Amino acid sequence: MPDILVLYYSRGGSVARLARQVARGIGEVDGMSARLRTVPPVSAVTQAAAPQVPEDGSPYVERRDLAECAGLLLGSPTRFGNMAAPLKHFIDGLGAEWASGTLVGKPAAVFTSTATMHGGQESTLLSMMLPLLHHGCVIAGIPYTEPALSSTRSGGTPYGASHVAGGDDDPQPTEDEAVLARVLGRRVANLAVLLSR
Repeated sequence: MPDILVLYYSRGGSVARLARQVARGIGEVDGMSARLRTVPPVSAVTQAAAPQVPEDGSPYVERRDLAECAGLLLGSPTRFGNMAAPLKHFIDGLGAEWASGTLVGKPAAVFTSTATMHGGQESTLLSMMLPLLHHGCVIAGIPYTEPALSSTRSGGTPYGASHVAGGDDDPQPTEDEAVLARVLGRRVANLAVLLSR
């Protein structure tokens, strides 16, 4: 069964919960399954090293996960309108995959979480698409034919799924946010099926 790689970094749990909703959507497509992976944190102290296995949650990504996937979804919290450093650090190290075309022709999409409605979710999603375009991915978003995109009062954009955690840093997606995350997962999985024909 082909896997869609759901690769994310989550510090407060919001992005991890969105990733699980994305994975649910992938699993709703016949013959497709999700492979949840995360990236290790980065540290300004160069002697610090991440443990070989995360204490909880998804395993750390390996380069073979990229080669083996039929599609890719990237998730990150918003950091001043951009993706978080751990995810960017991982992507910056993919020169060999870029040169060999590991991700060329694979469908891809992005998702994020912010603390506020205007915390930079759309610029974060757009900036996360840039390296995917350089890798030759086929970028997918959420079309306005999805009713929740027009009715949501929190997260959710045509550029990808999103969550607004609010001042209390609530990691739980709203119903609309969860629906849109599942829609995005289904969309990438369906595109992977179509592109494999």
